Amino acid sequence: MMTIDTIRNWESLEDKIGKDALIEFLHKHLDRFRDTKSAISKAIDYALSDDAGRGGYIISAHEDGILVGAVVMNNTGMQEFIPEYYLIYIAVDASQRGKGIGGKLLQKAFDTADGDIALHVEYDNPAKRLYERMGFTTKYAEMRWQRSK
Repeated sequence: MMTIDTIRNWESLEDKIGKDALIEFLHKHLDRFRDTKSAISKAIDYALSDDAGRGGYIISAHEDGILVGAVVMNNTGMQEFIPEYYLIYIAVDASQRGKGIGGKLLQKAFDTADGDIALHVEYDNPAKRLYERMGFTTKYAEMRWQRSK
């Protein structure tokens, strides 16, 4: 049986998953679209922060007690000119893909957010079709300038 939970604090995270286990899960199942474990850790810290202008939540999906999917949502603290929430990470266990878990996670994210949601997706990411089916549209092309190191 699948359960989908919203996690809003450190106690719940440790009770349901554990930060290190969540980092490992996301790092593994984001596949070629993954960030570093350090970046994933920072997004989790931001989501569960009590600091002004920060916050968000984590959504976890468990099948018979085993983590099969996760979402990290960050609250931007803004509205109107950028969405209130940013979907930082969504991942489904590679062995569980194609079973609708990603759609259920997204629907829970929609139901939990009290504002608009944005995400970044690479053009060749197969999940892009799911995002479009769930109602995401392309509004802008993101451009980045990076400081030389």
